[in-house]
Amino acid sequence: MLRPAPTWRALLAWTTQRVEDRQVAHWMCEHASGRTSSELDASLDEPSHGHAAGQLASMVDRYADGEPLQYVLGAWGFRSLDLAVDGRALIPRPETELLVDVCLELLSDRLPTRDVDPLTIVDLGTGTGAIGLALASELPIDGVTVWLSDVSAEALALATANLSGIGRHARNVRVAPAGSWFEPFDAAAQFDLVVANPPYVPRRDPALEPIVRKWEPHVALYGGADGLDHFRSIVAAAPARLRPGGRLVMEIGSGQGERVRALMLDAGLASPEVRLDLGGHERIALAELT
Repeated sequence: MLRPAPTWRALLAWTTQRVEDRQVAHWMCEHASGRTSSELDASLDEPSHGHAAGQLASMVDRYADGEPLQYVLGAWGFRSLDLAVDGRALIPRPETELLVDVCLELLSDRLPTRDVDPLTIVDLGTGTGAIGLALASELPIDGVTVWLSDVSAEALALATANLSGIGRHARNVRVAPAGSWFEPFDAAAQFDLVVANPPYVPRRDPALEPIVRKWEPHVALYGGADGLDHFRSIVAAAPARLRPGGRLVMEIGSGQGERVRALMLDAGLASPEVRLDLGGHERIALAELT
């Protein structure tokens, strides 16, 4: 005689005991059940479906092995988006949401109207697509084009899979062929906004968390001996890629602000600025082509 399937309450209790964190256990049960948090809470005494226990056990084992929770769940939130997340790209982080805030602020007086040319934006090194898709979803649906580019074809496949999450605004998004920074674009292509979260971790940085070093893609982490190699490439090419009045906005590492600001000045960009995150760390560098 077949044993009855365990209830979600029983699975939640078992998972909580294994991972020693009820919130993490709840997220895992949400994923396994395909239900939202409130839907799961309302159905705790219902029997689970056939494969739920096995799926949960696999997730718990991966988490116990040290795999980041976001990869175990296969999804993570970024602003209003629910993004597919896996080892093909970096995990979207809360501080990167500030990068989107700055971009929206800078574009607020340039939103397309009948008298203004359409906006063209590129998210360089898009990874999951978090930055570019957030911008596309929060900007007007008319008169905006957002390009996603990445050196990794696998990351671009992940970003493309996340396109459906922004609904009708997905019509404004274009995915470039895989290539380094501006390489995928025609030599004459120019943009109103170039935004990037490039690899900026120094190659031998002892402060990098072991879980990040082990699980997240190194191509998206390391920026050479001093962490600035990719900033040098992007900033040097930016003046030719920005339209007059266009902006370059990049996430940077703490302590890199003055050096990135100097790169921007040397490239002929105007009004270079470094902004801090909520923790008081240097986080965003921006400049303008006049």
